[in-house]
Amino acid sequence: MAFRIYTKAGDKGETALFGGKRLPKSHIRIDAYGTVDELNSFLGLVRDYNEAEITRAFLKEIQSRLFTIGSNLASDPDKKMAVPDISPEDVTLLEQEMDRMNDALPELRNFILPGGHPAVSHCHIARCVCRRAERLAVELAQEEWVEPII
Repeated sequence: MAFRIYTKAGDKGETALFGGKRLPKSHIRIDAYGTVDELNSFLGLVRDYNEAEITRAFLKEIQSRLFTIGSNLASDPDKKMAVPDISPEDVTLLEQEMDRMNDALPELRNFILPGGHPAVSHCHIARCVCRRAERLAVELAQEEWVEPII
């Protein structure tokens, strides 16, 4: 039988983490990994608008890492779950690629008004969602354990 996106279990406003622990759907942990999922979806849209194969491939790598981050956040912090890790090398690779792209652009002298092309607008939305995901992860880490690299 195929995987279903519904359970028909009557969740009563709760959801389960990997490991079985149940939390209210309003819990910050659920909001954090849901926002990472939202970011991943927007990056898929950005990738669909991009014609440069090297950029598409890199965006797909970022999406893969976001799945890893999401699975980490969706795991019970009180249980040692077998989920993939994000490594310092992953962060370094991302920073190097950002530097490479930044070097190809003219010097930024002021804020940029979002818009101008659908692909650009989608990038701005992804940027905003990413910043929200970061804020939620920081807030979650102030309340309970989160992998420091996240």
